[in-house]
Amino acid sequence: MSARGRLSGPVVDTSSSPFARLRPLPVTAVRLDDAFWGPRRQLVREVSLPLQYEYLERTGRLDNFRRAAGQQGGPFQGLYFNDSDVYKWLEAAAWCLATDPDPALDQLVDRVIAELAAAQQPDGYLDTYYILGNQAARWTDLPRTHELYCAGHLFQAAVAHFRATGKSTLLDVARRFADCICDTFGPEESGRQPGTDGHPEIEMALVELARVTGERRYLDQALYFLNARGYGYAGGDEYRQDHKPFRELDQMVGHAVRAVYLAAGAADLYAETGDPTLRETLERLWLDMVTAKLYVTGGIGARHEGESFGKPYELPNERAYAETCAAIGNVMWNWRMLLLTGEARFADLMELALYNGFLAGYSLDGRAYFYVNPLADDGSHRRQPWFTCACCPPNVARLLASLPGYFYSVTDQGIWVHLYAQGTAEITLPSGQPVRLRQQTNYPWDEAIEMEVDGAGEFSLFLRVPAWCEDGAIVRVNGQVAADQAPGSYVEVRRAWQRGDTVELSLPMPARRLESHPYAAENAGRVAPARGPLIYCVEQADNPGIDLRDLVLPIGAEIVTEERPDLLGGVVALRAPARLAPPGPAWSGTLYRTARGVETFGSDREIELVAIPYYAWANREPGRMLVWLRNGSA
Repeated sequence: MSARGRLSGPVVDTSSSPFARLRPLPVTAVRLDDAFWGPRRQLVREVSLPLQYEYLERTGRLDNFRRAAGQQGGPFQGLYFNDSDVYKWLEAAAWCLATDPDPALDQLVDRVIAELAAAQQPDGYLDTYYILGNQAARWTDLPRTHELYCAGHLFQAAVAHFRATGKSTLLDVARRFADCICDTFGPEESGRQPGTDGHPEIEMALVELARVTGERRYLDQALYFLNARGYGYAGGDEYRQDHKPFRELDQMVGHAVRAVYLAAGAADLYAETGDPTLRETLERLWLDMVTAKLYVTGGIGARHEGESFGKPYELPNERAYAETCAAIGNVMWNWRMLLLTGEARFADLMELALYNGFLAGYSLDGRAYFYVNPLADDGSHRRQPWFTCACCPPNVARLLASLPGYFYSVTDQGIWVHLYAQGTAEITLPSGQPVRLRQQTNYPWDEAIEMEVDGAGEFSLFLRVPAWCEDGAIVRVNGQVAADQAPGSYVEVRRAWQRGDTVELSLPMPARRLESHPYAAENAGRVAPARGPLIYCVEQADNPGIDLRDLVLPIGAEIVTEERPDLLGGVVALRAPARLAPPGPAWSGTLYRTARGVETFGSDREIELVAIPYYAWANREPGRMLVWLRNGSA
């Protein structure tokens, strides 16, 4: 493996991975100046990161490092995995520095890194829970205390910081700790300690550390940790992903975040090793998730108990867990699967989770977060600025900060476009040929995407046609129809390009009604409104004076779009004629009765319903919300 230098900065660098099909662009190669993601990334830089830093200070997370370094007195504060929140914040800050240099933030990051380095022990160990507690107890509670999980987030932050700034200060800390881990853990016959962590994360982090340093031992250690699962070292249960050896898994079970983090790590290992049993297992797990355990928003994790997947088709709405971190993990896993295969289904799911299950976890003002993301609510669920277990806020920040790195990749054949947003990409093809690609679009509100190609030579553009684009896409080059492509695939446009060539991609996005599998009992007789990549919901603020549970969307009702620049930061809302069908008087004081065949309602009046994008709910006054609406005859 060869080391990767400064600013070779993809989030996941498969440029030298022998079993990955695609090579992503550096985060710095893509500039988003759209009206959707651009302002949100600005919020991360200007609002979220400063506020999160305040909470890291206020809650003792940073003081833990100062105390571990002997700079101040006092015991460990907070939960045993609190170090990881500092590391995720550092990763988010690093990606912000990569795309938007900020001397003040750079200095703050340097100061935090110095405090981390001062706390590191002579042998490289760094976990403030044990340094301030009982160092003799290191590595004795792997199922519960997240030592390797925290280390993994340190490694990812270090890789991001090195790629963003070229500084090795945090990378040096990470390498010393990684060497400590490699010296400590391994097969019993090697004289090392057998084991693996109760919370996967170390696997993908070690692979990325190997990619940036060229150290093969980090890759081997990641493979060891994956192979150690299923033998009781991490607790032996589904919750900790330790109930079976990884290659024997056939269902997504247990803690949802842990499950997708483990799958992401296995995908990274496949990219480097080509072990077909890993690829086969990943395919089984992905199919199990998308066919029976995935929310329509791209969220995952049905149960509050264990923050876990449920049984097949167990997808409650008001009681949904659908943790924001699980949606982030879903993006991470599908990004890696996309890099392995170039298959549009993985980009489709990544997009679904990004625009819906993930983005709902972030308030429009950048100040608050959902930990869990229900698909129905009585108005009591509100975002919070921080949590005792604060995994979600810095996780949101690091994904948004690194988001430009998810839009494009390259192969020997040409350029792949996975996501759409106005902006510019500076691309160097494997042949060394430079190409500048400029997107002009108002996606996700508008179907029209225009790309200007600034670069001469023969290569292909691979443009994703999402599966939701059911009527297919139309591609024009310099005004002439070049292709008509089926949904759920990449359309290839190959030609000898001239500077100034334009490509127009039309992705028709009429409003749609989605229905779920009949076995998803909570959604029986219901539909979810959608348009383009966005899932919609009805919220009390837009539909006042009624009980949203009484809404019936007639089967034949026309759903129309309405541009609302004044609403929720600017959205396209949906409107449709609907009926109000509350329970009839006979139900007063009655929970059960003999079935009568034909229901009679207390009233049956017509109204017009308004639906907004699901990501935007709960940003106004509290009120009821529903994604799945009763479906009725016209």
